[in-house]
Amino acid sequence: MPVSDPNQLLTVIDQASFAMDDVLLFLDTHPCDQAALGYYQYVAKIRNDAKEAYEAGYGPLTVDHVRSNQYWTWVQGKWPWEGGNSTCGIMRNGCSTR
Repeated sequence: MPVSDPNQLLTVIDQASFAMDDVLLFLDTHPCDQAALGYYQYVAKIRNDAKEAYEAGYGPLTVDHVRSNQYWTWVQGKWPWEGGNSTCGIMRNGCSTR
């Protein structure tokens, strides 16, 4: 995946997740549609690649993706409200009342 900026990776993950949800609704009523199945596999790969790239550079997105059995990596780095790499932290900072 050529994107390396954490916010861009999160955007790709969000967009691919939305596309997956959308095509899954279609597949509920059209389970044999080969084009829809192919599109689902395409966006699922984009999402998975973006998640792997994000987690390799910035840590796990969800607690079930902690990759270490030596220590608990979930709490390393800045939390979103501390200005960490998340859209919530950026929005908070942009709307700060300080």
